[in-house]
Amino acid sequence: MLLNVSITVVIGSIPKFLTAIIINENLHRRSWTYAAIGLLFAMHSHAGNNHRYTISIDASLSKMTVTAHFSTAVTVISARSEDAPQFLDAAYDCDTAEKLDTRGRRLMLPESGITCLSYRVDLRAAANSERLSQILDPANIAVSPTLWMWRPRLAAADEIHVQFRLPDNVQVSVPWQLVDRADNRYRLVASPQSGTGIAIFGAFTSVVVDVAGTALRIAVLNSHNLVDTPAVTEWVRETAGNIALAYGRFPNSSARIVVIPVGQSMWGGDAAVPFGRVVRDGGETIELFINEGRPVSEYYGTWTATHEFSHLLLPYVQRSQRWISEGFAQYYQNLLLARAGQYTEIYAWQELFDGFERGRQSAPGRSPNAATAEGERSARMKIYWSGAALALIADVELRRRSDGRESLDTVLDRMQQCCLPSARTWSGEALFRKFDTLVDEPLFMDLYRRYADATGFPDVRPLLEQLGVRAEDGEVRLSDDAELATIRRALTIPDPRTSKRATDER
Repeated sequence: MLLNVSITVVIGSIPKFLTAIIINENLHRRSWTYAAIGLLFAMHSHAGNNHRYTISIDASLSKMTVTAHFSTAVTVISARSEDAPQFLDAAYDCDTAEKLDTRGRRLMLPESGITCLSYRVDLRAAANSERLSQILDPANIAVSPTLWMWRPRLAAADEIHVQFRLPDNVQVSVPWQLVDRADNRYRLVASPQSGTGIAIFGAFTSVVVDVAGTALRIAVLNSHNLVDTPAVTEWVRETAGNIALAYGRFPNSSARIVVIPVGQSMWGGDAAVPFGRVVRDGGETIELFINEGRPVSEYYGTWTATHEFSHLLLPYVQRSQRWISEGFAQYYQNLLLARAGQYTEIYAWQELFDGFERGRQSAPGRSPNAATAEGERSARMKIYWSGAALALIADVELRRRSDGRESLDTVLDRMQQCCLPSARTWSGEALFRKFDTLVDEPLFMDLYRRYADATGFPDVRPLLEQLGVRAEDGEVRLSDDAELATIRRALTIPDPRTSKRATDER
């Protein structure tokens, strides 16, 4: 039996955030409405390309056959991986039946381009070339589309819609945005391509769970060892719910979570959840690597998943400035775990205090930008905690000067409404300039100029003292008599307005 996949590009839908901006009378800035209307007209002034793919996979998940029809002649077709050509059995212009050769990871096309492409891929060989094949049950294949997806470049207005027609014993999970679960349709759009996502074919557990009104897709892969899939799925659902404690919603309405059992052989020691990452590749995927040999109850005591979910609060920040994205995730993982009741207030502040100390001692002769750009191993703690210190400074100042009406939570809420998920890669300056448009009085670019290129570490010790976070011999004590103790307590408890919004979304 063949696995048939139909792919079509659809252009012209109005993004949800634009309609919300246009009709919402209570927006923070009226100028957003005019900007949104301008963007809407700009989008409709350029219609994207219209392509249609059909993909078939044999029942043994070994061979893939693809036919692609393009709305206009295309002159560049490529795969993203340099290794893709070794798995390409043959490629043809299906209008002329002429065979197409490869040069590197590009197909050699006639100058006039082609409107129809047919090619075959050795899917099993591509899967076997990847590390995951060593630990997964052969009934499920995990293989990056970069090894088998040959396509034109996607402009910002282009959308590739993917429809899977599957036999009863085969499932599919891809990095792209879900359009219709019942009809197995997905949307492939331009994205930052921050990594290489994986596509999964075969027998595995695939469920959709509700988190704060968002339907999250969870795929739990099978390994050679038994996985307690219902318990793992519930852990993912509860942990993903932590992110809604920031502003009442999950940041991406079409995110995918892939749970990959790796035991203790691949990712360092016997930790329950040894590793995780966010991949923005045609959509947003959170990959969580679990040790299926540990009880699922131990997963709840780890911060890995909450850290990865926290990355979705920001767009993709260029790797040379990842001290911002990593730092904001470090900051929020501790606040959110406290708000969820998994950390006590004092434990959360102990974790933050310890992290700031590690960051302060890391690469003292480097600035956050320099340390991150150079990628020094010795600067790891500076990279992971400089942004957390800056996030704390901004959060406290916003709450202080607005008497609690504004906070980092409200800034990220407005950022999500206007700009997430984002198809572009952001610089730190662009992100902070955008943040400054989302608050009553600019703050973020001043902090960026003060700290991003300054050697050393943002000194948060005086601020911690004002918050009532005091340490003796490294052990934190909290004082409720401190000047900003009320703000400190507010940081680690759920905002009733946020909690109500999350409940209403359900």
